[in-house]
Amino acid sequence: MTAEARDKELSLVQHLGELRDRLVWAAVALVITTGIAFYFATPIIRFLLVPVDCQFIPTYVCTDPPHHLVSFSPTESFTTYFQVALMSGFALAMPVILYQVYAYVDPALLPKERRFVRLLGLPVIFLFLLGMAFCYFVLLPNAIKFLINFASPVIENQLRASDYLSFVTIFILAMGVVFEVPVIIYALVKVNVVQRPWLTKQRRFVVLIVVVVAAFITPTPDPINQTLVAIPMYLLFELGLLAARFA
Repeated sequence: MTAEARDKELSLVQHLGELRDRLVWAAVALVITTGIAFYFATPIIRFLLVPVDCQFIPTYVCTDPPHHLVSFSPTESFTTYFQVALMSGFALAMPVILYQVYAYVDPALLPKERRFVRLLGLPVIFLFLLGMAFCYFVLLPNAIKFLINFASPVIENQLRASDYLSFVTIFILAMGVVFEVPVIIYALVKVNVVQRPWLTKQRRFVVLIVVVVAAFITPTPDPINQTLVAIPMYLLFELGLLAARFA
């Protein structure tokens, strides 16, 4: 084996070691934040129940009858608590995970690329939080009200703890990801994967895609909730085009 080959092999081993260290730090952060979230799991579940359960908010804000979660197995309460803690811990550990990803690729970036990646950091976090807030305060109350009251004269809807909390957490995180559209468009234009003039000509196809995606990710089939999802998605596309002007 030549000296050059040995240097390349050593470099690969060093990269794998660096990747292992970054994954370990990310896993440690996830374990810590999950433990913290598990300790506060009851307040977190009560917070997730606000859109459906009025006993946790002032009576002058909500006058509907309260709803309660139910479980049908001895282990469901514990597994549900752990699931909520894991999802919450993942959200809390996201800044650390993103930093570990950035720290791993940072040595390979040019100064201009490094500034570009750092520039996107705050918008990514802000839009993710904004998407989750929009889902929690606007979409969830309407969606859950529709689902619970549907066929209420003949069906009594009891909310199972694992099903309800899985539905809520996945829906909230999905909307957080959807709100990353402006950053994705800006990054694609910045690295010349697509051109802004070409994107502006695709508005009619974007409208069709937005309607289809909204129909898939909206948990209810009624057009009102689908419109509440579709309109922000299209506005996010326009915001991405606006940001692309500066790319």
